[in-house]
Order: sequence, then C-alpha cells, then structure tokens
Amino acid sequence: MPTNILMPALSPTMEKGNLAKWLKKEGDPVKSGDVIAEIETDKATMEVEAVDEGTLAKIVVPEGTQDVAVNSVIAVLAGEGEDAKAVKAPAPGGQPKADAKPGPEPKLAAAPAPAKQPTPPAAPSAPKSAEPRPNGRGGRIFASPLARRIAKESGIELSALQGSGPHGRIVARDITQAKEGGITPRAPAAPSGAVAVRGMADEQIRKFYEEGSYEFVPHDGMRKTIARRLVESKLTIPHYYLSIDCDIDVLLKAREEINAGAPDAGGKPRWKLSVNDFVIKALALALIKVPNANVTWTDAGMLKHKHADVGVAVALDGGLITPIIRHAEEKTLAVISGEMKELAARARARKLKPQEYEGGASAVSNLGMYGVREFAAVINPPQSSILAVGAGEERAVVKDGKFAVASVMTVTLSADHRAVDGAVGAELLAAFKGYIENPALMLV
Repeated sequence: MPTNILMPALSPTMEKGNLAKWLKKEGDPVKSGDVIAEIETDKATMEVEAVDEGTLAKIVVPEGTQDVAVNSVIAVLAGEGEDAKAVKAPAPGGQPKADAKPGPEPKLAAAPAPAKQPTPPAAPSAPKSAEPRPNGRGGRIFASPLARRIAKESGIELSALQGSGPHGRIVARDITQAKEGGITPRAPAAPSGAVAVRGMADEQIRKFYEEGSYEFVPHDGMRKTIARRLVESKLTIPHYYLSIDCDIDVLLKAREEINAGAPDAGGKPRWKLSVNDFVIKALALALIKVPNANVTWTDAGMLKHKHADVGVAVALDGGLITPIIRHAEEKTLAVISGEMKELAARARARKLKPQEYEGGASAVSNLGMYGVREFAAVINPPQSSILAVGAGEERAVVKDGKFAVASVMTVTLSADHRAVDGAVGAELLAAFKGYIENPALMLV
C-alpha cells in the first residue's frame, strides 16, 4: 500500500520547517537513500533522504511552502506494483483516514543521524490526570513526544483532545489546531521562585514612534529562535561572571613563528593560525583540567563530559550560529584552525547539520576583532558556560616592580551557577590563563 512521507524532525527542537525544494518529481522512481528534498530550518538548509523504495506518486506540500509542521504528510510514495496515478493524496499536513484494517505506520523521511549524546537518568513521571479520556488501550493517552511537549508548554490537557494520527494518536498538529480552535489552556505552572515576565505588546511599542518614520522588517525563523533562546537562557539560567587579564605577548610571538614556518603550497601557507584558534584549544584543555566545569545541568543529574566540545560563535547575516569543535582537546592547533574555517564557511552558507552546532559544554564568543575590550556573553543552552574574548591591546602593566608595556587580552566567563560553582569557574579561568600565557603547553 502507499507510504506517507512525513516532514522529518531534523533536530530535537525542530517543530516546523520550510520545504525549500523538491529534487524528485511526481512519477520519478525513488530508491532508499535518494535525496528527495531540501528542508530549511531556522539555522540551515538540509538534504532529506528517502527510507523506502517506490515511485513518488503525489507531492502534497509544494516547494517553497513555509512553516510545515513536523510529522505532517509532505508526499506519498507508491510501492512496487502499485499504480502511482491512482494514489490519492491526503490534505496538506493531514493524515489519510484509517481503513478498517490498520496499515503500516507512515514513514518519516530520513534525516542525518544526530551526534550521540549522553543519556540522562529518567525523570519521575508526571502524575496522571484523574479522569483522562482514553484514546488507546487500557485508558492510556497515546501522543507523540513532540505533541506532549507542545501541550505542556501551551497548557493544554491531552485528555481533552481526539488524535488524528495513526490509530488515534495525538500529534503536534492536533495541539496546534486545539490552540487555534479556541481551547482554553490551563495556566502553566511557573518554576518555584520564578517571576512571570511579559514584554510590551507590538502595538504599544509602535505608539512611541511616528508612523512612516521607520521600516518594518518581519523577523525570520533564525531571529525568532535566537530571541526565544536568549530570553530562555537569561530567565532560567542563573548567570554569574568572572573576568581575567591575559598577557599574550608570548602567544603572539609563537603564532608569528608558527605561521612563518607553515608548510607552503604554491608559495602560500596551507594554514594560518589565529588568536582564536589558541583560545579554543586553551579552553578545551582547561575544561579537561577542571572536569567539574566540563558539565551540563539537567534536573535529574549532572552530565560530566569525557571530552571538551567547544562551540564558537559565528556571525551571520541577521543572526549567529555556534558550530562546535568536537574533542578539541585532542586536536592540534592546525586541525582546529582548518576545521573552524570550514565550519564557519558552511555556517554562513546555512549548510551545517544539526549535530554540528548542537550540544557542547562551553563556547567562545570573540569580539576582539571589532575592537571590543571587554564584554559578557549569554550562555547558549544546554551549555554551562561561555567565554567572551576581548581585543588584545597594548596596556601599561607592572612587571618586577616596574612599569612596562604588554599585549593584554581580557576574557570574561559567563557560567551557570547551578552547574559550575564560583570557585570552579575561577579554577577554569586560571587554567585557561595558564595555557594562553604559556602556549608551548598546548603543543605537548
């Protein structure tokens, strides 16, 4: 029987995506592993592979369609021996009505495998409602994990809904329709001690400015995601900040000597180290040296990482993204430099895979090239810290009781106080300073 191809979740947090382009036409044969479409998320454009063989019978969602919900039907695949022209397409975003005999579950288009992450201990289950309306066997409410999460965030009782998924399963689309249909959500329980914060409405803000004195530019998906995650970070993570000055004279000399002796390819160096490459390596080694700082907070317990995965903020048009150098403590400065250049180029082209920018325990944000002397960055969840790097500049310092001029760089650590205590954060900064001021230690 025909197989539904569903909008895949290309990352754990993805709820919607834009169907940018179909690479197969109706009537084209499809093999497992064939790239059939390109999906745009808020961070990147990704290729989607088929998981079954057959003929692309119907395209339900045309290319260029935005905000296609995860798990909604985007196309129908006819199996071997089936007449592709006779296949009926369901309504866009919908599921076909179930026959008397339930058929196989719809198939998701394959997405790139996410990076393996440690599995936290299972949290205690939430108490069941007193009288849930059953939609499955034994009174159990069947719902997809995404639907459960959206319902919880929206304050909607699953027991009040009838699922439209296979065998009556509640899917994300049902939650969206419930919200649009006027179901009154319960007030979500605020965390203990939390303060409800609501910004000014758009209409209120616009009243402060004369009509015609500004240009209105709608937010794209990336800007909305950045705004949501930054608010979430500042409201849910107890930030604290530690700053330290690093003398980088020795580092600058070492960098100059290394770059001068880099292997040539046609008269040009194959690679050229930046100060940021040293910063990434130093932070990675410091995280390994201070393992209590190389952690991620979860409500059930702490994730203590065995390797240092360091994110690096990359500015894009209209936003930023933080690709991650995995196992950075094990890589040479030349490898880190080459990998960072390649990741940054693909980040600006919106071609990064989710596993290339999700996760990590800490990150680097460097604004030194803009002349910024010192700043504090916002932690990118689920990371527990971020290092803000300022410009290296000549300053008057005291050495051996005498005034001298040295190249000094100020760095500020923003840390999650739930996961990294103040003394641990200070140890991390001290370890970082030790590597930065003695770069030879990074080479052994």
